[in-house]
Amino acid sequence: MAEFFKNRPSGPAKVIDISIIVPVFNEADALIDVCQGVRRELTQIGITWELIFVDDGSTDSTDTTLDQLAEEDQRVRVIHFKRNMGQTAAMMAGFDHARGEVIIPLDGDGQNDPADIPKMLEVLNQGYDVVSGWRKDRQDSYIQRNVPSIFANKLISLVSGVPLHDFGCSLKAYKRHVVEGIRLYGEMHRFLPIYASWHGAKISEVVVNHHPRRTGNSKYGLERVVKVLLDLLVVKFLDRAAAKPMYVFGGCGIFSLAISLFTFLWMLGLKISRGTSFIETPLPLIVVVTFMIAMMCILLGLLAEMIMRTFYESQGKAIYSIRSTRNLEEIPGTQESKAEPSPQEDQYRVSR
Repeated sequence: MAEFFKNRPSGPAKVIDISIIVPVFNEADALIDVCQGVRRELTQIGITWELIFVDDGSTDSTDTTLDQLAEEDQRVRVIHFKRNMGQTAAMMAGFDHARGEVIIPLDGDGQNDPADIPKMLEVLNQGYDVVSGWRKDRQDSYIQRNVPSIFANKLISLVSGVPLHDFGCSLKAYKRHVVEGIRLYGEMHRFLPIYASWHGAKISEVVVNHHPRRTGNSKYGLERVVKVLLDLLVVKFLDRAAAKPMYVFGGCGIFSLAISLFTFLWMLGLKISRGTSFIETPLPLIVVVTFMIAMMCILLGLLAEMIMRTFYESQGKAIYSIRSTRNLEEIPGTQESKAEPSPQEDQYRVSR
């Protein structure tokens, strides 16, 4: 497996081969086994590595155990949160502090198998940017965990267009360039392959082992389904309309305006043909309400367009991403060569 890292671009001395990120919350009893399993597998591969534990505000002896592991091995690094911030925040902290050319998140409860890491690196070596684990034989409660997960994964695949069987599996392998610049909020960590796909990443999936939980309790229940659906709505909006919000809000506004106009004509028709008084039907109220909704949607769309332009222009963000270039000058302070935008290209920086 060491061949995978031989041709990597030269960079700062602090950059290493692989970073393992393990968010933990009250998993003190499983941490030693997780650490030993990761150390055993990565030592056999023969590459440089680091193991980053992110303590998400644990209230048991997790902090003490992690500090002891870090003292015994300098390759074990620990981040302690002040309070519980959630798995996405813990994973984001790991990404921000990781130094590896390949970054692999791993659950801290011992259900993921470190022995699957070499297999994922082999797939990365085939030219993929992201390798996602698939817990095909999942060792969890069938009704409470497995059934909702099956339906949620099918729905996410359908909506996002990314054909994965298991978005919820933490065990995934990312090349460093995939996660650089990506910011996660809420509970969006499970959708990271979707973000990567938006940026042109090649994604593969491999079947991984999944062990029964030996210690602690699951931090998720059926309420997670509702959160997944809401997060999926956000992801779909960001995919389709993040750079063109007026299409969404304006479309709703035009639809409401059409309902208002149709209702108004219907109301006039009843008045002229049957002499029906306006106050005898709810139609005038429908006209007013739908017209107000239409105006608010259109104004929200205009406001969102201004915010979107401020987001891109104030930070100098481009609305495109470049995989590689040839015969172009390198921009100081960057690791990749990028083209200087021409005056004609500049006008496209305001909308996708």
